[in-house]
Amino acid sequence: MKIALLFGSSGLIGGHLLNKLIQNNDYNKIKIFVRSETEIKDSKIEIIKTDFNNLKNHVEDIKGDDCFFCIGTTKKNSPDKNEYKRVERDMPVEIAKIAKANSVNSFAYVSSGFADPKNSGAYLRYKGEVEDELKKLNFTKLGIMRPSFLLGNRKEKRFGEKIGIFFFKLLSPLFLGPLKKMKPIHSEKVANVMIKVTNEDIQQSVFESNEIENLNMN
Repeated sequence: MKIALLFGSSGLIGGHLLNKLIQNNDYNKIKIFVRSETEIKDSKIEIIKTDFNNLKNHVEDIKGDDCFFCIGTTKKNSPDKNEYKRVERDMPVEIAKIAKANSVNSFAYVSSGFADPKNSGAYLRYKGEVEDELKKLNFTKLGIMRPSFLLGNRKEKRFGEKIGIFFFKLLSPLFLGPLKKMKPIHSEKVANVMIKVTNEDIQQSVFESNEIENLNMN
């Protein structure tokens, strides 16, 4: 039986992950790291109220078998550039380093399609930088998810993203060959593959949207 560590359990992908981990018999405990109290109740769940500004205080908590990281923000929610960088770039790296030091076996991370440490845009650059740092840590298993537009019911409404999803769904039949990775994907499918990668013998570590889709069919 295993212990799962889940960061971002209230988000679009994290919510699916939490439900699937509860139902998964391979896990007997799920530690969820949250800023404030949650109403989620299940015998498997251990709620850890977390000071994300002082993660060194949680070194003893970040112990288990598989770590799932789904935290993200937007420039609207984090208009301060330093705070945006801390959440998108510094936080996942710090948590991964603590997990590795505590002999956590696997790390599954939600990145983004077209993540690139040399990108001029902060979002894709930070995602790419995190990917590079995760690869250096040499986890036994590493799953980097690069979804395109995510489908699912968000708690917060993102008008621009809704427009983007509408057009991408409309154009999806035209996305062939290298463009397959641009097709929108449902958030639940990303959660499925994060668990699949940490529990099965899959040698690959970076998964584009179309590859996530394909793994849901296997």
